[in-house]
Amino acid sequence: MAKSLVIVESPAKARTINKFLGKDFVVKASMGHVRDLPKRELGVDLEKRFEPKYIIIRGKGKVLQEIKKAAKKADHIYLAPDFDREGEAIAFHLAAYLGDNGGSAKIKRILFNEITERAIKEAIENPREIDSMKVNAQQARRVLDRLVGYLISPLLWKAIYRGTSAGRVQSVALRIICEREEEIEKFKAVEFWTIDGQFTADANEEFTASLSEIDGKKVKIDTGEQAEKIASDLPGREWSIAKVEKKVRRRKPSAPFITSTLQQEAAKRYHYSARKTMQVAQSLYEGIELSEEGPVGLITYMRTDSTRIADEAIEDVRGWISENYGPDEIPAKPNIYKMKKNAQDAHEAIRPTTTGRSPSVLKKDLTRDQLRIYELIWSRFVSSQMKPAVYDQTAVHITAGPYLFRANGSVIRELGFLRAFQETSDDSGKDRLLPRTEKGEKANLGEIKQDQHFTQPPPRFTDASLVKELEANGIGRPSTYASITSTLIDRKYILRDKQRFEPTELGRDVLRYLLAGFDNIFNVKFTAHMEDDLDKIEEGIDEWQDIVQEFYDRFKKDLKEFDQKSAELKEALQKKTDIKCEKCGEPMVERWGRNGKFLACSGYPDCKSTKPIEGDEPEPTGEKCDKCEGDMIIKTGRFGRFLACSNYPECKNTRSIPVGVKCPREGCGGDLTEKRTRGSKIFYGCDNYPKCNFAVWTKPVNEKCDECGFPVMMEKQTKARGSFLECADSSCKAKKNAVEQPVETS
Repeated sequence: MAKSLVIVESPAKARTINKFLGKDFVVKASMGHVRDLPKRELGVDLEKRFEPKYIIIRGKGKVLQEIKKAAKKADHIYLAPDFDREGEAIAFHLAAYLGDNGGSAKIKRILFNEITERAIKEAIENPREIDSMKVNAQQARRVLDRLVGYLISPLLWKAIYRGTSAGRVQSVALRIICEREEEIEKFKAVEFWTIDGQFTADANEEFTASLSEIDGKKVKIDTGEQAEKIASDLPGREWSIAKVEKKVRRRKPSAPFITSTLQQEAAKRYHYSARKTMQVAQSLYEGIELSEEGPVGLITYMRTDSTRIADEAIEDVRGWISENYGPDEIPAKPNIYKMKKNAQDAHEAIRPTTTGRSPSVLKKDLTRDQLRIYELIWSRFVSSQMKPAVYDQTAVHITAGPYLFRANGSVIRELGFLRAFQETSDDSGKDRLLPRTEKGEKANLGEIKQDQHFTQPPPRFTDASLVKELEANGIGRPSTYASITSTLIDRKYILRDKQRFEPTELGRDVLRYLLAGFDNIFNVKFTAHMEDDLDKIEEGIDEWQDIVQEFYDRFKKDLKEFDQKSAELKEALQKKTDIKCEKCGEPMVERWGRNGKFLACSGYPDCKSTKPIEGDEPEPTGEKCDKCEGDMIIKTGRFGRFLACSNYPECKNTRSIPVGVKCPREGCGGDLTEKRTRGSKIFYGCDNYPKCNFAVWTKPVNEKCDECGFPVMMEKQTKARGSFLECADSSCKAKKNAVEQPVETS
C-alpha cells in the first residue's frame, strides 16, 4: 500500500502524530519556516506591487531534501503546520517547494486543534486547500515588517551605531515602556495619612475599621499634625454601630485561558516570561512521553484569542466535575463566555485534551515547569464549567459625633469554582472576617493607629501587565506577544529588573530618534489599525498589496523628510562634554557603540580619537600578560567582561576572567571562567571548552559537598531560604547553609 506523507513543524509533534497514524504514514518535520525574505537585501520588489523574493532559509536544505525524497514516494501529502497565519504560511511555502513534484493535486492542508488520535484521523479524513487569505495576511505582515526594519535601520546605524534596529510592533512596545518611565520620573509624591481604630462591640471580638468620613465628607488628611489632632479627639466619645450592610455576592468563574491570559497568570504566579510560558505550553501541545501511553498531546493549541470550547470537551469536563466534586457543582447549562472584540475564533480556548488526565496523574511524567503550566490550564478549564462562588459581603459603619469609621469584610458561603482554581490577584490585601454586629450596638474604641503614606507613581510594566496593555490596545496578536519583550531585551533596549521592565539609556535614545521622524507610524493607534487591516486581509475584505501600498505611500514621504534632517538629529543625540580631545583639542562627545557609550572627538572623521567615559575605564587586575608581560586589565565587550592586555593593539592577548575555582571534571584541571551568552546571561564554564563542556549558571565556590563529595558548590539565594550553597553536580543538588565568610575568588 502506498505511503502518505504528513509534514509538521517540529520533531516532537511528528513523534506524537506518528504514534496515531501507523505504518502507512510517514511523518516529517520542517523545523519551522523553510523559506523567507533574504537577510542581506530588501527582498521586496517595490515596482511590482511588493512582490516578495523568497529564498530557502540557510540550514534548511538537508531537511527539505529529506521531505522531497519522501514526497516522491507518497501518493498523498498532508501539510500539518500550526493552525494560525504563520502555520498557513509554512504550508504555503512547503507546497510551493513540492509543487513540481507530482502536481499540487496530491498536496492537501489538514488542520487540528489538538494532537489526539481522534483529532488527527478526523483531519486526515477532511483535508482542505491552503487558505490563501490567511497566507496573504502573513505575507503582508512580513513585508510591512521588512519595509520598516530594512529602510529605517540604516538611518539608526548612522545616528547611533551599526546593529541598532527598528521594528513595526516592537518599537511601539518600547514606546509604551519608555512613556511609563517618563511618567514615573515626572511623578511627585504627595503625603497623606490614614487613621485606623481597633473596635469591639457586644460580641467582644476585636476588629479594625478605618476613618472614612468627617462631617459627612470623605476624609483627607495631608499632614501628621492633622492626623494627631483628629486622633486626639477620638478617645472618650460614645461609639455605636450606625449601619451594618450585608449583601450576598456571586462571583462567576473566569473563561478558560487564551494566550494572553495564560501568559499573564504564569507571570503573576511564577514570574515566567511570555516566551517561557509559550515554550512550555508548546511542549505540552506537541506531545509528552507518558510512561504508560507514549507520546501524547496534553493541551489544545496554545496561540488563540477565542474562549470557545467544543461540545464534546464541555461534556467531558462536566462529567468529571460531577464525579469528583458532586453533581451539585455543575450549573444547569454549560457556561458560555463572550469573546473580546476582534477575536479570531480560529481555535478553541486553551484546555486539556482530556479532563481525566489531572495534574496529579501526570506528575511523574512532567518537568516542574510543564506541571505548573499544565496545572494552570487544567484547573482553569475545570473551574470554568462550575457554579459561581457565593459569599457574604459585610460593611460595618461605626460613628461618634462627626466621625465615621468603616470596616469591610467578606466570608465565603459556597466555594463553587474556587474548589478548582483561584486567580493570582494583583491586590495583596485579603478579605477580613468581621464579627457579628447589629445596628445600634455600643462600640468601644481601643488602640488608634496613625500611618503616613505617599502616593505612588505608576508601576513599571511586568510581563503580565505589558501583555495586558498590548492586548487592550490591539497591539500584536497571540503569536507575537512572547517575542516582543525578548527582542527588546536582546537588543538591550530594555532590561528586566525585579520582574519589571525598565528602558535602558540606549533604548530611550533609539526611541527618541525614531519618534523624531516616524511618530505617526510608531504609535499605538496606528499599529492597532494595522492589526485590524491584517485581519481584513485574512477575512478577504482587502487585498494585501493595497494595504501595503497605503502604508508605503505614507512611509516613503516620512523617510524622505527624515533623511533630510538626520544629520541634525544625530548631532542632537550626541551629548557634548567639556573634555578636550588629547590629539586635536576639539571637544569630545558621547557616542554609542556595540559595547555602550564612549567619548569620541567631535572632529570626526578628520580626528578619530576615542576614550572611555570616566567610570568606564578598564579595571586593573595585578596580573601580567603571558605573552608580553604587560598589565592585564578587565574590559567589557559585546559578550560581557574579559581580560585583555593593556598594550593593545601591539599585543592582542585576551582571555576569560577566572573565578578562582578549578573545573571539577576528573582529569580536566581547567579554570572555571566568567562567560556570557548572546542574550547577556552570565554563566561559568571551563576554559578547556570545547574539550570540556562543564558549566553552571550560578557562581561556583571551592566548597566540598557533604553528601556526594563533589568538589564544587554554587552560591544561591531565594526569598524563602536566603543565601545557601547547592552542589554543582546536577545528579546531587544537595543544599547547605552558606559559610559566614564568603569564599574569596580571584
